Amino acid sequence: MRAFARRTAGPKRAWGPWVLAVLLALPACSATPDRAVSGKQLRKFGESGQAVGARKRAEQQLRDVARAYDDRTPLSLGLVVVHDVCVPGSGPGWFFQQKTDNYKVVCSMNITAYYGADPRHMADTLDEILTAGDHARGGPSGPGSPIPFQHDDQGKRLVAYYRGHGPNPQGPQAAEPTRLATAGQTLTWDTTRGGAPRRLVEEPYAGLVDDPPVSRVVRDPDTTTVAAVRKRYGMVFKLELPYSDYFGVLKNGRTRTR
Repeated sequence: MRAFARRTAGPKRAWGPWVLAVLLALPACSATPDRAVSGKQLRKFGESGQAVGARKRAEQQLRDVARAYDDRTPLSLGLVVVHDVCVPGSGPGWFFQQKTDNYKVVCSMNITAYYGADPRHMADTLDEILTAGDHARGGPSGPGSPIPFQHDDQGKRLVAYYRGHGPNPQGPQAAEPTRLATAGQTLTWDTTRGGAPRRLVEEPYAGLVDDPPVSRVVRDPDTTTVAAVRKRYGMVFKLELPYSDYFGVLKNGRTRTR
């Protein structure tokens, strides 16, 4: 800033209008670009046959991933929460590009699944989750397999810790580890080693608005709670699958589906 001031201190008359123009332009640059479509158009796109078909396929694919943990590991699927949103695209900003700049509409979806497990067999549960990942990754489907967690260095040290055969992977003074993340999936769980306060998987976020097709929220079963899953099984694991786009309408009118 000082160097800039020294360079511009002399020719004030030449620089003054340009500086003023830049200062006036800054609010426009930082403002949110205009929406590509109106709320009515957004709903029309989101209710189209192509969007509905892509939505069903995307939800089934995500549910298949959640179900794989129930089928291939000791985890018991207790609750699935689907969140599905359609948002309008945006007009391009002056300096900042956004993901939706080239779109009229983008729809995306994620799933969070909650499982029950026996806290007395924590090491075995984690070991079998990692084994399922080992087998799946080594199969014909390769990297696209549903369970990505494996017996890598972190996984081995985590199982050893819960078996009482190794130190805390996070460090000697660290809290009990309760998280694994890879390939876009995040797995978290209740603490089982005692200590206060006990850290528990929380209930699903209650602030999501169910207003399809702009925002769709599905709880399956709709009356089940995380607390109820914990009461039945003893502890809870949570699997978070990231938002992924399944339908979009480009500004040139072309559509993209997953």
